[in-house]
Order: sequence, then C-alpha cells, then structure tokens
Amino acid sequence: MKQDGATVAEEDDGIRLDRWFKRHRPGTPHALIARWARSGELTVDGKKADVSDRIAAGQRLAMPVPPVEAAARPARKDRPLTDADIALAESMLIHRDASALVLDKPPGLATQGGTKTESHVDGLLDALKFDGPVRPKLVHRLDKDTSGALLVARTPRAAAWFAKAFSNRSARKTYWAIIVGVPDIAQGEIDLPLAKQPGSGGEKMHVHDDGLPSKTRYRVIERAGNSAAWVELQPLTGRTHQLRVHMAAIGHPIVGDGKYGGKGAFLTGTISRKLHLHSRRLRIDHPDGGALDISAPVPEHFAASLDALGFDPLLGDILAEEAPRASPRTAQKAKAKAHAKQVRKARRGERRGRGDAPANAKGPPKRGPAKPGGRKPGPRKAR
Repeated sequence: MKQDGATVAEEDDGIRLDRWFKRHRPGTPHALIARWARSGELTVDGKKADVSDRIAAGQRLAMPVPPVEAAARPARKDRPLTDADIALAESMLIHRDASALVLDKPPGLATQGGTKTESHVDGLLDALKFDGPVRPKLVHRLDKDTSGALLVARTPRAAAWFAKAFSNRSARKTYWAIIVGVPDIAQGEIDLPLAKQPGSGGEKMHVHDDGLPSKTRYRVIERAGNSAAWVELQPLTGRTHQLRVHMAAIGHPIVGDGKYGGKGAFLTGTISRKLHLHSRRLRIDHPDGGALDISAPVPEHFAASLDALGFDPLLGDILAEEAPRASPRTAQKAKAKAHAKQVRKARRGERRGRGDAPANAKGPPKRGPAKPGGRKPGPRKAR
C-alpha cells in the first residue's frame, strides 16, 4: 500500500491524532485510522501511534494512503441548528473575549459526537461564532455526565496556545465532587496508573501496573458524618475517567457513578442518582496576556445534594482562596533547604567515618581553647 505523510503544523500543536485526521483528512473513516494504529501502520516520528495520542508541532506523521472508496466518502455533517439549539448554546456561555469562550456544560450533554450521539457541544459551536474569524474550537473535553467549565478557542492561534497549556499541564483544573464515605486522610495524592479495561471497547478504564502514570490531588471540604463527603479534586494528569476511577479505587466512588462504583455509588433519600462531578474552576494563561480564571456554578442536582447533606455552599471557595500558593521564590527556598539537609547528612556521615580517612589526609582540624565555663578538651585516644 502506498504511504502518505505530513508534518504537524503550529496550529495543530497539542491536539489528538484523531482530531488531526478530522481536520486534514476528513474523508478518512475513524475505523480505518484505528486499524492503522493497531497494525502499526500509523506512526509519529517513526514510532507506533494511537488515535488518542497528542501530537506536537514539527512531528512527522506517516500513514497508508486510504483506498479510493474510503477517501471519497464525504465527511459527516452535523444537523442544522434549531432555535432551541441556539438558545442552549447561548445559555451555556459564561465568558467571552476575543480569543476564548468558557461554557458551563450541563450534565448529560456530550462534548463531542460519536456513535448514536447527535446532540453535543461541538455541534453547537456554530451558534457561538459571533464576530469571530472562524468557527470556535474545543481545546479539551468533559465526560458526558460531568458538568462545568469548558474552554473553547475562538482563533487558530488561541487553539494552539490553549492546547499546549493542557498538554504541558500548566492549566489548572479544579473539580468538585460528592463521594460516598469519608477518606481516612483529609487531603492527599492518589498515584495509580490507568489503562483501558480489556473487553470494554475502550469505554472503561481500570487501575493496572502497566497503565499510564496518573495522579490526582484531593482534599475534603466538608463531611456529612461518615456517609458522604464533599471534596475538591485536581487532576495532575489527564487520563480518561481519571477522577472517577481514582476515587472508586480508594473506596470512595463519586455519588451517581454506577459505572465505576456499582450499586455502592448511590445514596439513599433525596440525593439525585446523577453523577456528582463538576468542573468548578479553570485557570490558564491567556494568549493575549494575563490569565483566565473562571468558575462555573454547580448544576441544580448538585446544589440540591449539597443542601440535603448540610454542606455550606460557600465553604469550597473559601478554602480554595485560603490554600497556600507556592511562589517561585518559595519553591527555590524549599529546594535550597532540601539541598542543605542533604549536605548536613553527608557531613554527618563523613564525621562518623573519619576513621576511614585516606593515608595522605592531614588529620583532624586543630581544636581551639575551651570557652570559659566549658568542658576542656581531653586527650585524644591513640588510634
């Protein structure tokens, strides 16, 4: 089969490989791209690639030339927007500037389309073009049942900028969740590798030693006895379903997450059976200077559960503002302190092992006179 290739452009820096095909090879079926990936015929810089891999500017892509019948297949077009679609899109908008939009995605609405998914955020973006030069672009995603802040770029330059921020983990995402039970440790870090669960068609993840490194920082905001807790979550990596898998793995599934928590993920009484995971706050450097810092209000079912469990809705934001933020100067001091500690340990080791000094050593340093009132140095033992 003939080979095709391309070099990743700046505006595609940080996007997923399947998104690159959607932009530049729109007639190529996703199933064919996935088959190339499984067989090793799809490579990035000569290495086998997966459709979910993120690519960087300057990398070289190589793939077979698709059969004529596949290449000639037209790209799928989204259905025309209705007045209800336009109203929904505009109701989600919580921030707008020349380079970015931030949406408050409701639970139950997919971020992107797929099999049997006709209604999704990506399909509504034509309604949010306004006076922008091009159609807005998604730069990250939320699970269908996860609500909250979702960033959209309004220009190719902004899309590349934001994509790079997400890929190098400089963007800070804060989620709120209500979980079953209360962790023994009020705050900590979950470090468990994640991989796709065999037999699930890539729809489910699980903890596996051979999985990708995955880290989540958590903090308990408030607890409802021993039955539930309201927690703040910060993903330090960006794996599929990471927060949901990690919380279930430590025995505290997110309320409403039957996929990973089973029957134990649901609370009795008036608590909604919907997923209680919300993208509360997004902080990211802005391509036009400064930073974007946007918070999304919790959806109705989440707010009702906070009230039913007796949680104070203001407490989460108060704790977030009180959390210490390490400045570069503080970080430098911490590193210097750690280095000094290591030096002191090394010197103590040298003093303990002074008897093993080399033959050409000059010997121990001279001792000065004792301080007034102090103990006089006694005679040294013969060695």
